Amino acid sequence: MERATFGGGCFWCVEAAFKELEGVRSVTSGYAGGHTEDPTYKAVCSGKTGHAEVVQIEYDPDAIAYADLLEVFFTIHDPTTKDREGPDVGSQYRSAIYAHDDDQLETAETFAAELENEGLYDGIVTEIEPLDTFYEAEEYHQDYFEKNPNDAYCSMHAAPKVEKVREKFGEKAAAGD
Repeated sequence: MERATFGGGCFWCVEAAFKELEGVRSVTSGYAGGHTEDPTYKAVCSGKTGHAEVVQIEYDPDAIAYADLLEVFFTIHDPTTKDREGPDVGSQYRSAIYAHDDDQLETAETFAAELENEGLYDGIVTEIEPLDTFYEAEEYHQDYFEKNPNDAYCSMHAAPKVEKVREKFGEKAAAGD
């Protein structure tokens, strides 16, 4: 198993989308990229800890490649808007890739550059840097979309990301996992 860590807005939405993929064994919501030890949701939301809301994905590289995860990541959020995703505004909602090793770092940098060169995005602002520390978010944030499918925020923001993954990446979507 390998891990990937991405920030693309509210972690509830990103978590739900990645859980749709074959080869993804678990998705954990949390915080990365900040300067405060053991941050809380309230502290991260204040913008004072420097953390982003992220998900850490545990995946089987024999079933899904890191590049496939990057493709999904860039599809389900807007990597051209600094410190914002949809209605969520603040540095904690920034677009970020936290690489677990040099190979991931190089792959992510190359992938983002290719998207720019192909003209798929204009002005990618996604931060790409090595992962320092990942802090798991509080339990009530884990599996939030699954536990709260009728929540208005989930209906308006997470559900469309899940549908986008199912439509665009159907061949990679989990078959009833």
